[in-house]
Amino acid sequence: MNYHALPTSRHPDGTFIAQTQPPRHDAVTLDSPALAVMTDLTEVRAATVHPQASLSHAELKMIHQGVRMLFVVTQMPAVEGIVTAADLHGELPMRRVHERNLRRDELVVEDVMTRLSELDTVEFAAIRRASVGDIAATLQRHGRAHLLVTEQPAGGGQPRIRGLVSHAQVERQLGSPLPTLAVATTFAEIEKALL
Repeated sequence: MNYHALPTSRHPDGTFIAQTQPPRHDAVTLDSPALAVMTDLTEVRAATVHPQASLSHAELKMIHQGVRMLFVVTQMPAVEGIVTAADLHGELPMRRVHERNLRRDELVVEDVMTRLSELDTVEFAAIRRASVGDIAATLQRHGRAHLLVTEQPAGGGQPRIRGLVSHAQVERQLGSPLPTLAVATTFAEIEKALL
């Protein structure tokens, strides 16, 4: 095979470096496919923090990465939990300070994070069939700002976290606050909704 050198050029000092652009999210409706509001971790790198990192370090990572949630990871790719901006500034840090007789700056992410085993997740296969309205109802039912999406790998094995849905991202894409949705929780409510 014959190879040829590519044409080159020169540019003046001060030429700009290409900057990462936040993902472009088109406006959606409650009837849009749920995939339109899911952050797919096969396409976007997960933002992570070590469980022994300070709360201020975690907050700086969130600011620099433009996120409000970090996956807590000691050794990639195993996730131990999540920590949100609300976790860093809510009542839990103050409670830990009083319980352990510490200063706030002595707390670490592990002190305020939510363990993965305590989080409800949704299967990727269900997300593929769902609407944004279904996502809104799920976020409302569980009272969380983030919803993790898991996937069973082909060939079996341990499920993996495939994606993430953020309440704030859904509202941004809807262009308005999420409506309060009535969610059927009893058989009687489900039966009534079907009639």
